[in-house]
Amino acid sequence: MRQYAIIGLGSFGLRMLEKLAAVADEIVVIDRDADVIERCKDLVRNAFIADASDVDAVERILPEGLDVAVVDVGDNIEAAILVTSSLKKLGVGEIIVKASSDQRGEILELVGATQVVYPDREAAAQIVPMLVSPALFSYMPLSPSLVMAEVMIPARYTGLTLIEANLRQRHGINVIAIRTEGTQDYRYFSADYKLRADDILLVAGKESEIIDISGAERKAGKRPVLEVFADLFRGKPKKS
Repeated sequence: MRQYAIIGLGSFGLRMLEKLAAVADEIVVIDRDADVIERCKDLVRNAFIADASDVDAVERILPEGLDVAVVDVGDNIEAAILVTSSLKKLGVGEIIVKASSDQRGEILELVGATQVVYPDREAAAQIVPMLVSPALFSYMPLSPSLVMAEVMIPARYTGLTLIEANLRQRHGINVIAIRTEGTQDYRYFSADYKLRADDILLVAGKESEIIDISGAERKAGKRPVLEVFADLFRGKPKKS
């Protein structure tokens, strides 16, 4: 059975704990805030009050054979570096660390982080596309080029079957599922299903293809919206 540790219960650490506790039992949490530990202790195997910057204490607390560690010590980059380096020396296979900037992320990778997470950037990458296209209901970059999104069916395809609409040929996207606007339940569909005006498609495709079918437009004097989405995902902002 895999063993997990969450070191630092900031907003990211707490969210990871909430999701992880629903599927795993062997979880240890460490935080210096006694109130936070008290609130979380029933979700985990063991909960400890300790300062993450006290590496010796953290090493004594962590179980042998730890498989995964999540580190969220806020903006304390020194503590993040010390803990990450210590986890690497202990042989932890997966070390996931929250960072607030590319520079800090690069340092954390150098000292042992196997994955650096940028919550603010990733949230922006999902939200901004929906702000510039009312036809987009969700947007999830899976890689710098592949995206999953919920898209309102363009009016020109209403009444057509999926075969007739031929979205894969015309737009390069694959339809995964369909739901009706106002509901959250996806349903199975057949190739001869006739598209309705209130249908929302869960699709997968390249960024450019998703943007194309969503109808997002470029405002005069601004960069193409596609480039902005790509920058948000890669974390390399460029000047307009």
